[in-house]
Parts: sequence; structure tokens; C-alpha cells
Amino acid sequence: MTPADALRLGRVSNLPTVWSNVLAGLVLAGAPLLDARTAPLLLALSLMYVGGMYLNDAFDAAIDARERPERPIPAGRVRRSTVFTLGFGMLALALALLAWLGLGFDGGTGAWPALGGAALAATIVAYDAWHKTNPLSPVVMGLCRVLVYVTAGLCFVAPVPSLLLVAAGVLLCYLIGLTYVAKQENLGRVRNLWPLAFLAVPVIYGLTAGIERLPTALYWLAFTAWMLVALWFIRRRAPGDVPRAVVSLIAGISLFDALVIAAAGAPGLALLAVAAFALTLALQRLVAGT
Repeated sequence: MTPADALRLGRVSNLPTVWSNVLAGLVLAGAPLLDARTAPLLLALSLMYVGGMYLNDAFDAAIDARERPERPIPAGRVRRSTVFTLGFGMLALALALLAWLGLGFDGGTGAWPALGGAALAATIVAYDAWHKTNPLSPVVMGLCRVLVYVTAGLCFVAPVPSLLLVAAGVLLCYLIGLTYVAKQENLGRVRNLWPLAFLAVPVIYGLTAGIERLPTALYWLAFTAWMLVALWFIRRRAPGDVPRAVVSLIAGISLFDALVIAAAGAPGLALLAVAAFALTLALQRLVAGT
């Protein structure tokens, strides 16, 4: 397996959206950012993401052989068994790191990070194994990102505060809409538009949070404008527009994180999530984001 194939299998261009998810989870949990646990937490949840992407290709190898024969496994550049081993290995390493974060640090929250990680790993595997035939797969994918928020928070406080759970619920709605669009990518069109109504939830959330806070309102404007750009691609339906909408909405995850961080009273830290958004867009030019 070449380095290019390793990066492509892991969709590593989207990793900054995971980092901004972690940042949002920490801010919403009231956790310190400059803490010895932050770096291993970022590593653990990055491994969860990349491992999940590897497993996605491994489980989808037969379908990709028909629909995307250029992917590394059907093209014969890497064995399916190797990708399975690497994917599950990354999930296992991530769980070990999370257990260490909970049990190996003063002030740790015990088994809670590992439990959050186990729920995340199980949800990732469930999505990868059954998403093609599961009509609720957008919900399952959304739960993966929800559990990133929750697991990050559980590394510092248990149970996590209601502020985090509310933001995670709004993120779930955004991911349902995003994943529904992504499932139509090979068709080059979106057959039903009603699932896109879920994308209105974060817009309403941000509008409510930004009514009396100018910094939050500015982040809401940026997030909403970017989402409208993605929806315009869907409406235009020119060749390649659905994939463009998908990668745009994926990058927009970090703008949503910036919005919730600002709404939590940390507009300065929200700029880090905006930087993650810009980095995602830059990396998507080098490594395909879908």
C-alpha cells in the first residue's frame, strides 16, 4: 500500500473537522484546553475516524468493485484483509488511549472515556457494516460525531453537561442532512429533498444563540452562508455538483463547531475551528474527502 492510498483510505483531509469537534466538546464541557490529556485525546479520536474510514472501504469492497473500481481495494493495490486489520487495530489503539486518559491521570474520570470510546467504536462499526441497506444510516453516522463530542467531554467531566448534549443533538441533525446527501453521491442527484430539512435545525439554533451576541451572530452568518453554498450545488445539479456539496458540508462541520464554541462564550477559541475549516478545504484539494 502506497502512502497516497493510505491517506485516501483514511479520508485524512477531513481530520480537521474531528479536531474541531474535540475542541467544541472540551469547551462545552468546561474543560481546560492546555492539559496533558488534550494531545492523546486528539490522537485517540483521530484514530477512531481514520480507522472507521478504513473499515468503510473494507466492508464496501464488493460494492466499490462495481461503482468505484478505482478505490484502492478493488483496484488491487491493497488487500481487503489488510485494511480490516488496520481499521480494527486503530480502533483498539484508540480505546486503549481513552482508557489511559480516564485511569492514568490525576483527576481522570475513571472508565467514562473508555465507555464513550466503546460506544463510538461500536457505532462506527455498525455504520460501516450496514449503512448500504439501513434506511437509518444517516442517524447512525450522526451519532458517530455526537459521540466524539461526548467522549471528549467525558475525559474531563462525568456526566457531561446539558449544554454539550444540546449542541450534540443539533450536530446530529446537521449530520443526518449531510449523510443523506452523501448517500446520493453516485447518483449525481438528490432524489428527495425533505431530509435536507434537518439542516435547518443548526440554523435556528445559531440564530437563537446569536440574537443578543454579535460575535456569535457573525459565526452564524458564516456557517449559514457556507451551507447555502453547498445547497446551491445540489439545486444546480451540474456534473460533479453533488460531490462538491458533500465535501462542502463536511468542511462546514468545523464552522458549526465554531458557532457552538462562540455560543458557549468563547468566540476567540472559535477561530481555531474556523482554521480547521480552512485546513479541511485545503486538504480536500490533495486527498478526496468522500
